[in-house]
Amino acid sequence: MGSLDSTAGSGSYKRAAPAPVPLPLPRASAGGGAAARRPSVRSRLARFLLVDKVDYLQWIGTAAAFFFVTILVVAFFPGSVVFENPTTLLPSRRASAGGGVGRDRTDPLLPRGLENGEGLAFQPTRLREKWARERREEAQSLAELGRPVKRVGVRKPRLALVFANLSPGAMQLQMLSVASVLEAMGYEMKVFSFGDGSCSNIWRTIGIPVKILPVDTKLLTAVDWLDYDGMLVNSIEARPIFSSLLQEPFKSIPVIWNVQESSLAHCVSEYNSSGVIQLLAGWKEVFSRANVIVFPNYILPVLYAPFDSGNYFVIPGSPAVAFQADRFIAKSCDQDVRIGLSLGSRDFVIALVGSQFSYGRLLMEEALVLQAVGPLLQQYPSENSTQTGLKVRILTGNVTDNHRMALEAIALNVGFPRGAVEHVPVEDTDNLLGIANLVIYGSCLDEQSFPSVLVQAMILGKLVIAPDLGMITKYIDDGINGLLFPRKNVPMLTQVLLQAVSNGELSVLGQKVASVGKAHAKDLMASEAIEGYVVLLENVLKLPAEALTPLTSGEIPLALKKEWKWHLFEDVKHLYHMNESLNDCEIFQKIEDWPTSRKDDPPSSTQKIDEAFSVIAWNEERANEIMSTKMKLEEEELKERSDQPHGTWEEVYRNVKRVDRMKNELHERDENELERTGQPLCIYEPFFGEGTWPFLHQGSMYRGIGLSSKGRRPGADDIDASSRLPLLNNGYYRDILGEFGAFFALANRIDRIHKNSWIGFQSWRMTARKVNLSKNAESAILEAIQTQKHGDAFYFWVRMDQDPRYHANQKFWSLCDATNAGNCRLSI
Repeated sequence: MGSLDSTAGSGSYKRAAPAPVPLPLPRASAGGGAAARRPSVRSRLARFLLVDKVDYLQWIGTAAAFFFVTILVVAFFPGSVVFENPTTLLPSRRASAGGGVGRDRTDPLLPRGLENGEGLAFQPTRLREKWARERREEAQSLAELGRPVKRVGVRKPRLALVFANLSPGAMQLQMLSVASVLEAMGYEMKVFSFGDGSCSNIWRTIGIPVKILPVDTKLLTAVDWLDYDGMLVNSIEARPIFSSLLQEPFKSIPVIWNVQESSLAHCVSEYNSSGVIQLLAGWKEVFSRANVIVFPNYILPVLYAPFDSGNYFVIPGSPAVAFQADRFIAKSCDQDVRIGLSLGSRDFVIALVGSQFSYGRLLMEEALVLQAVGPLLQQYPSENSTQTGLKVRILTGNVTDNHRMALEAIALNVGFPRGAVEHVPVEDTDNLLGIANLVIYGSCLDEQSFPSVLVQAMILGKLVIAPDLGMITKYIDDGINGLLFPRKNVPMLTQVLLQAVSNGELSVLGQKVASVGKAHAKDLMASEAIEGYVVLLENVLKLPAEALTPLTSGEIPLALKKEWKWHLFEDVKHLYHMNESLNDCEIFQKIEDWPTSRKDDPPSSTQKIDEAFSVIAWNEERANEIMSTKMKLEEEELKERSDQPHGTWEEVYRNVKRVDRMKNELHERDENELERTGQPLCIYEPFFGEGTWPFLHQGSMYRGIGLSSKGRRPGADDIDASSRLPLLNNGYYRDILGEFGAFFALANRIDRIHKNSWIGFQSWRMTARKVNLSKNAESAILEAIQTQKHGDAFYFWVRMDQDPRYHANQKFWSLCDATNAGNCRLSI
């Protein structure tokens, strides 16, 4: 859109001023000089303005009249207006803090004010550079190898889909559609959710298992995420899952976070005003943990600019717009909506919509559209209120009083009666589109994706008229599912409107076009959205050699991705979760300990008294600390001045060593360590990182051995493997050796650590997979050791009931022979 500034159209619309006529210079008087010439010049100017004296008020009035005439010329003679809006990329934050979303001087949570109607483009520069660099490095390593690499695929690539709940909604439908395509491509998936819902049966119907995670924060890490090659986290409300993904060994799991809510962005200002800096830092850490954060439109990356770490990505298209339209249809009361918008029951309503971004030329574009709509007034009586009237409602955000007054003046000059043209706030988008007879997209700003407001209008069966922008012509065929007008010749909009409106009603052509548009509007961008997720997974996932190679995005049949899976939602239509995006920071009151972490509301008189007492208490505390510090310093000085026994260096050295030994021998032992000394068996559990703590046993029979000193459990009797085997301090060797590094570290001077007669090992991943040693098995092994039933022997344990080849009537040796080509009995 454009700006109704005098400078914008002065070059095109201002008439050429007549050339100045040279005036003869007056002769200089004897007294001479400029003083003698001033009265003559002033008198001529005064005669030209038909006044005797010229004052400043007259100059100001003349200038104001001139600029007003210029504005009217620009607004009502737009024949030569050409909308050529150059597209400018958002400046990358990589030059400063890194990122893909630019910032301007305005509030980052509000739509950007685009100067001079410039276009806005979001480019995930850092992500694309990263993917290109990884592809180059991979190609270079393969070239250096000199031979092709053969993948030995033995399993399907695995994905974890995480949800906050399984209630029906747009995000559930979107992920169901994406998962159906991924399953056909060769992926294996499992759904995790913090709350159950009616969609759980739908997931199981298409063959994807579902697991409900416990709400207790201590058990959030009760899943071994290393079993999965990647994760798709959906919704802001699924944030608690990152409590485990921020810890080792789960930091390396690729995570794609699907964010479709804007509620957190609107709460950032409240966070800042409340002074909850720690809470904001926590959200920034979570946003930076995700490898890619996916948004369904290009406005959300701007709203979430404070959390941008260069991992934002946009995949346009979501069934959320269709859900929004269905919600309006379900609860709509046409008469009440019309009354709320100051409309009559028989009024013909034209909804003027535009871009989500605000920019300088907004008023000019509104004026141009009103000028084009003006000829339709001839089809409507102007005085008889019982007949159908033409009303224009402009959907817009915050509008200043000057903007409103200027538009009202323009509408009156075009011929609209007072009150026929009004602004409607964005909050009433559903109501306006629901009762409108046709919708005009008035923005000529060439954006990157098809406007969601037009998708919603088409779903509601409204005739859509839009300029022939590139992102619009991709989805609208002129005369088929919508009507187009040339953006370089806006007055042609009048001819299009005359074809769409006949005798004050929508013409037959308009009704037919609107009907065709409604038929396919719900799945308008489904194909691009589904394919976008597939391409994103291809760039993010690094599949191991044991995983089979799935199909590529180019190999997906069109029939699988051309529409959302609406038929799966037929049985739960009445349970649609309408409040997907909660307002007023409600979802964060559930996720965070908001009442205790935020400051109170603006202080009342009582709060001021409490604050005064708190200041006094802090002053007293500070004074007490200063006094205690002084007393400690005095006591230390007195000790230094007291007589100390002297001795030789050898005696001092022996005393120091004796004290060190006493400290090591008399260290406090926990109950498990004391109980362990009297048992014949100790089972060691190698682990790495805090994410594995919930899988480690707390009993006296088990003892943890940490591969890194940074991830040791506080207060537990764990062994630091890196101190016993310094090689493990190197991350490369730690990853190569894996849990064998813990075995080698324990074997190094084992007598100083292991005091039991028998030793065992069990990986923490066995507990995560529920195949660890059971209580009955523990008792059986202890009995066999104490009775020396088999002498010195190796014991192996495995959950036979977890193997699909095991049958209830089968003995261990039969299963062992079946899995080892009949060689088990021969090894005895």
